[in-house]
Amino acid sequence: MGGFFAAALREDCIFDLFFGTDYHSHLGTRRGGLVVYGKDGFDRSIHNIENSPFRTKFEKDMHEMTGTLGLGCISDYEPQPLIVRSHHGTYAIMTVGKINNIDELAQDIIKGSGTHFLEMSGGSINATELVAALINQKDNLIDGISYAEEKINGSMTILLLTPKGVFCARDRLGRTPLVIGQKETGYCASFESFAYLNLGYKDYKELGPGEICLMTPEAVTTLKEPGKEMKICTFLWVYYGYPPTKYEGVTVEGMRTRCGAHLARRDKMSIDRIDTVAGVPDSGTAHAIGYANESGVPFSRPFIKYTPTWPRSFMPTVQDKRDLIAKMKLIPVHELIENRRLLLIDDSIVRGTQLRETTAFLYQSGAKEVHVRPACPPILFGCKYINFSRSTSEQELIARRVITEEEGDSVSRDILEDYANPDSSRYEKMLEKIREQLGFTSLRYNRLDDMLESVGLDRSKLCTYCWGGKE
Repeated sequence: MGGFFAAALREDCIFDLFFGTDYHSHLGTRRGGLVVYGKDGFDRSIHNIENSPFRTKFEKDMHEMTGTLGLGCISDYEPQPLIVRSHHGTYAIMTVGKINNIDELAQDIIKGSGTHFLEMSGGSINATELVAALINQKDNLIDGISYAEEKINGSMTILLLTPKGVFCARDRLGRTPLVIGQKETGYCASFESFAYLNLGYKDYKELGPGEICLMTPEAVTTLKEPGKEMKICTFLWVYYGYPPTKYEGVTVEGMRTRCGAHLARRDKMSIDRIDTVAGVPDSGTAHAIGYANESGVPFSRPFIKYTPTWPRSFMPTVQDKRDLIAKMKLIPVHELIENRRLLLIDDSIVRGTQLRETTAFLYQSGAKEVHVRPACPPILFGCKYINFSRSTSEQELIARRVITEEEGDSVSRDILEDYANPDSSRYEKMLEKIREQLGFTSLRYNRLDDMLESVGLDRSKLCTYCWGGKE
């Protein structure tokens, strides 16, 4: 995943850029970057944020960089923004998304123009560098951005910083957001809508799918009209988004609260069967509040996440170390655990490792029962569009593992669709196997139809690929 913030002001933009980008630290754990354009041209800084948060790494840069135009980003993978010199002139570029045909595109470009690409550690190509190479195939930036969007199999939101202003291009089907804020001295562009509120901006517009705008201190001009088809990622509301943000007018906190209420109505658990409802902090908390309010079962916090020195941006990139840190963060409140029947809501179950350890930790702390209610359906397919999971194989997904154990290595699409159907016997068998392996007292996932109703947008505008293999 990743996040971004850009500014075009009639004054120095570095203060806004620094804090606006920092507000996206929940979206990435690996690298951060800032670039500004001012009287001395482009000035850029990139830092590794694996072992220290963005603000700490970039505090010195904030006092040294100046410019009226700028980009900032948090990235899980590529070092960016990049500064590119081409026939379009010099520009800085950053991207958020995923390219599934990156090797094919790179080979086509190498054969066609002799361009070379620098390999990152691990031998992969920087996706942002490839996007720049695609843009440079055309005679102007607008045609180049449109060409890149058409050629990419996957999804890519692109921001370009030039001396003229900031070109903002939302991905072709709007899988990720791009919103514009406005204040007296200019404009900003942001992934998360809440990131600019405390900086004095008000909502100006949300770009539509495939829309391209030029943002200057004076205006935001649409250069390519938005497309009619949208497939925004539903998982943004379920997990990724920060609670006060909103996508397509729907707030994350509101969606999660409604989602929990839907779970409670479907589940029909009451105070005679459970003692308390709790959310796995932080993204499960609002879901749990919604469940508690609807069911009448008290909400409590039987364990607290310790974050003063371990914010999300401080998480290591190696999965087993991430799991260990996640476990170390949770501090039990024994008074709220001992001899209690707990109903625990997490945003999702991906691999199951962390939730299994959390459940074991609750039993060790004296819990009598641990009932688990994920806020979204079983994840059966790896995301092709926004890198929401670090899973390198769908067999890392616990739902797919138990299906393979039952059906063998070769599973047809029809069978997978049957496992995704909450009214099928295969679905019930899958849930029971997951429950046994993870040690829950009981397990019930949220249904896709209930989850989508919690969002409230037309279903045709929402991407649900990871749950059903269909867009």
